[in-house]
Amino acid sequence: MTQLSTIKLFTTTLIRNLSKLGIMTLQDLVLHMPLRYQDETRVTLVRDLRVGDMAQVEGEITHTEVTYKPRKTLVSRLEDASGQLILRFLNFYPSQIAMLRVGKKMHVFGEIRSSFFGFEMVHPQVKVVSEVNPKSVPETLTPIYPTTAGLTQNVLRKWITYSLNKVDLAETLPSFIYLKQRFPSFAESVNAIHNPLPDADLDSLEKRTTPEWKRLAFDELLAQQLYMRKHYTRRRTLNSPQLKPSKILITALLKSLPFTLTQAQQKVAIEIESDLTKKYPMQRLLQGDVGSGKTIVACMSALQAIENNYQAAIMAPTEILAEQHYRKMLGWLTPINIKIAWLTGSQSKKEHDAALADIAEGTAELVIGTHALFQEQVKFKKLGLAIIDEQHRFGVQQRLALRQKGHPAPHQLMMTATPIPRTLSMSYFADLDLSIIDELPPGRTPVVTKLVHNKRRDDVVERVRAACNNGAQAYWVCPLIDESETLQLQTAEQTFVTLTEALPELRVGLVHGRMKPAEKQAVMVAFSENHIQLLIATTVIEVGVDVPNASLMVIEHAERMGLSQLHQLRGRVGRGSAKSSCILLYQKPSETARERLKVIYEHSDGFLIAQADLNLRGPGEFLGVRQSGVPMLKIADLSRDAELITAAQAVTGDLLNHHPVEVEAHLNRWLGEIDGLVKV
Repeated sequence: MTQLSTIKLFTTTLIRNLSKLGIMTLQDLVLHMPLRYQDETRVTLVRDLRVGDMAQVEGEITHTEVTYKPRKTLVSRLEDASGQLILRFLNFYPSQIAMLRVGKKMHVFGEIRSSFFGFEMVHPQVKVVSEVNPKSVPETLTPIYPTTAGLTQNVLRKWITYSLNKVDLAETLPSFIYLKQRFPSFAESVNAIHNPLPDADLDSLEKRTTPEWKRLAFDELLAQQLYMRKHYTRRRTLNSPQLKPSKILITALLKSLPFTLTQAQQKVAIEIESDLTKKYPMQRLLQGDVGSGKTIVACMSALQAIENNYQAAIMAPTEILAEQHYRKMLGWLTPINIKIAWLTGSQSKKEHDAALADIAEGTAELVIGTHALFQEQVKFKKLGLAIIDEQHRFGVQQRLALRQKGHPAPHQLMMTATPIPRTLSMSYFADLDLSIIDELPPGRTPVVTKLVHNKRRDDVVERVRAACNNGAQAYWVCPLIDESETLQLQTAEQTFVTLTEALPELRVGLVHGRMKPAEKQAVMVAFSENHIQLLIATTVIEVGVDVPNASLMVIEHAERMGLSQLHQLRGRVGRGSAKSSCILLYQKPSETARERLKVIYEHSDGFLIAQADLNLRGPGEFLGVRQSGVPMLKIADLSRDAELITAAQAVTGDLLNHHPVEVEAHLNRWLGEIDGLVKV
């Protein structure tokens, strides 16, 4: 690919500005696509203008002045044979005054408004009609591109046009790939999108549903599929310990449990057991809704490693979640004599050093901790399995650092309580094997969700009083810790004071992210043991908190939270047999917030909620830090182009097996070359 830095025409400043948009090569310019279009191919007479329309008018400047009431404004009058149009500029430069001098012939483009003097445009686009080339109306629609400070639309258009003439737009893949869809060629597609004809369907163009847009979306999705499948195949060339199925430890664990596994848990456990027997590293993502029982499945996989004389590690993103795993594992594994080490950044030096020694010597068969697990000083004697909970909260390099603690490469099991929509798993997680726990353990009660305006806050407080006086416990979740003048939200500390005064007969606790780990843990233990009846908390309790007696949750300013976060928080109640409720307090929700609240109110299915969240936010936010390791989509849309993902998957295997040279050319076009594969 041709780097811009190798072309003398591109200045250092231009290259720097283009790089802000992720444009480093001529190919990147070709694939920098318009957001929308303007029709500057037609000139409209003043008498034919309509208020609210975007229009272009050609005429002569007959008057220009700077007025000072009610504010400094540049006002010009443009006339054609049918009438006059007022041009108004609230922010302007001396050069604009000079451009709009009387006698100049201009093309102006903008939205038509009504004023006291007739039609007007505010801050229109202005072009001088050249005497040398008086016909300055373009022959195609004008694309409007995503841009950044220092890059005008004209500059972007100039260099994109330059790139279209310099880059090889020939096909990279065999023609049979496109026959079924009857797509136009790559060259036809990019040219039609950058320079659409005046009679093009503008609505379809801007919705990206034309055959040309579909062709490029398919190519991009295919490049992503090829990339992920290459990684999947390459992983199978690595060596990993072959862990035979457990004959003793898992049987002993299951006999000691006060519950039996659901069919979904059993199915997933068998999938993982089979993976661990392979000679290449498992990379499996275990997804299950909140409370579906992922932890016991992870425990069983750890026992398979331990029975084969390997160590297992469980890494969680927060100390609260890690501590909960530690306590559960102690209860399950101490009776069968499994030695567990606990490692976090908040431990005393003595505790930390003792844990490091146990891990290095191998006396610690299972290690549980936070980010501290992948620090350099942590040396495993024989790591065979790495389990990562809430995997989307860890970066690619962090997950890799833990995997590199074992030689040969340990197996890796990643878990998430955020259900992944089908289209997302087909694209961004195509390099992983997926397991889904799609049923809840028996005895779990559905959570009733209620939307309540903040004006009825006193009623909600009384609801909390009644629930706690009847023996239940409750959460009250706030989105901020300290005051914020801009957001004007109730904070956890304010709410703690207010509710402690309003509910003097209740034992009220407070937990938030800025507390020291030991303080947080002490509060959580007190809540789990019912020494605290009402817990005021920030979203630090979003994952990992399991208190079966807590049957009521109140969430402040629910309109400001994402769908997945609301669903996770709601999952903290309904974990026992008591009827449970989640009250969403809201104030002034935006239209998007109303949509979120409607979804969370009407549905409890995590996958449906996750799909709605994906539609509202897009994959970038949904994926979290995982996006730093997977090619992000710029053209394709997972909701709009779902059928194209299936079509791309259908041809991926054939291309990799029979057309490796063409595959590399396609990946080079869409992702660029690096490290023998492609850039990420």
